[in-house]
Amino acid sequence: MEPDPTMGGSELSRLKSQTEQFNRSLHSGRAPKQELGRDDFLKILITQLQNQDPTSPMEDKEFVAQMAQFSALEQMTNIAGEFHKLSSLLSQGQAMQLVGRTVEVQQGEGLVAGVVEQVTTGEFPQVKLNGSYYDYEDVVRISQ
Repeated sequence: MEPDPTMGGSELSRLKSQTEQFNRSLHSGRAPKQELGRDDFLKILITQLQNQDPTSPMEDKEFVAQMAQFSALEQMTNIAGEFHKLSSLLSQGQAMQLVGRTVEVQQGEGLVAGVVEQVTTGEFPQVKLNGSYYDYEDVVRISQ
């Protein structure tokens, strides 16, 4: 984007400074990522609104379209979070059903077999067999 030829030196300098500061804030203390999140989207929208040309403001249609995109992004983020919670609850329920059953658990290159004595709940449930805890996701075989 070419700078506006009607901008004075101080305005151009201020705009460049704001742009550099914004770019630094996006990358400070974290590795760059390949996708934009909702915070990034809001920062871009706010910066766009703050720096728009007052003689040619953003058209209503553009603003409404961007807000619709943000709303869709927010909904997708919420849905992904709820699916993660649901997945965790399903894993917990499945793990609870293993108490008293014989299972085989993948550990490194080998398998450990035993009767499930106890199950821990949480985001990553674990099963206790032979006195040791193993991740539920490592269970490879279940038998009576």
